[in-house]
Amino acid sequence: MEKVTLNVKGMSCGHCVKAVEGSVGTLDGVTAVKVNLDAATVDVEFNPQTVSLDQIKETIDDQGYDIV
Repeated sequence: MEKVTLNVKGMSCGHCVKAVEGSVGTLDGVTAVKVNLDAATVDVEFNPQTVSLDQIKETIDDQGYDIV
């Protein structure tokens, strides 16, 4: 497993948390995802043999948020 913390702009409320955690959490290979609104970060634990970091970033981007 690999762990990464992404800096994400544009998240401001509970809906943002649900959108990001819900979409990233459904990706095959993602075992944990946690949004921290105060720090504007998303912590993701995933299997890099199943899902790539680029796929995770693209999923967050598709929800309307920007990876810094």
